[in-house]
Amino acid sequence: MGRRSYPRRRTPSVVTFEAATERFLTAAGISDGTRRAYGSDLREFGRWFGPDSPIDDIDIRVLADWVAELGRAREHGKLAPATIGRKLVSVRSLLRFARGPGFVPDASLAPRRPRRLPDAPKQGEVEDIVAGLGGDSALALRNQALVELVYSAGLRSAEAVGLDLGDVAFEQEHVHVRHGKGAKDRIVPLGEEAAHLVARYLHEARPKLARGAENALFLSVRGHRLDTSTLRRLVPHPHRLRHAFATHLLEGGADLRTIQELLGHASLSTTQMYSHVDAKRLRKVYDHAHPRS
Repeated sequence: MGRRSYPRRRTPSVVTFEAATERFLTAAGISDGTRRAYGSDLREFGRWFGPDSPIDDIDIRVLADWVAELGRAREHGKLAPATIGRKLVSVRSLLRFARGPGFVPDASLAPRRPRRLPDAPKQGEVEDIVAGLGGDSALALRNQALVELVYSAGLRSAEAVGLDLGDVAFEQEHVHVRHGKGAKDRIVPLGEEAAHLVARYLHEARPKLARGAENALFLSVRGHRLDTSTLRRLVPHPHRLRHAFATHLLEGGADLRTIQELLGHASLSTTQMYSHVDAKRLRKVYDHAHPRS
């Protein structure tokens, strides 16, 4: 009896990087904008990797070498971390399309973007912002109290409009901030100017805005709780007031741990974006106080 013959197993065809890229960029569901952006990044990677090289050869080591190459260009001022990150996303998107999610290296390779301290208004600028909202109408009194409280207590926009009447304790001189980011409550001191403006708002303005049993501290013209869009109309970038709160505390001598608690940051590393401000303050103290400065 002769030996049974079996069909010969075909060797899988090698898909080159260039061929995979063309299939990816012509696939349905990719917008023209994405096609242009990804196409430029992928062709650049292809020139470095080799357009005829098998796409299956792209692994974490290849991507790490490529990011290192891009990093050297960055050192010469040619590339920003965000640009390197975008190029990496392009290649990973191609790999996900051509090989499936399980073959996409997921290690973090792109350089971290430097954390810049947001532009914080000076104390005089904050005073001008609050004074510019002045007036005797109910809305003017509300607006002054709202903006001053955001600054003096370092509140996020959502935290400010989320305050209830009982959250401002005038006798204890604090504000109870409920369910901020990370769902952690915190207690923040109530500043003298904020206490004055909030008390005036409660006595002179809020009764004119109230329409029923609404427990919100700050009310809209219809008597409802405010949303954050109202605050953004008053101050285009209200988060700057929160950064001013932290910056001015540091300049006044507060330590980062205290500011972390007042801001409600879960991690000190988030607060450390202000550390170079602290370093400037310490340098000034050193220059004035140390005999060898």
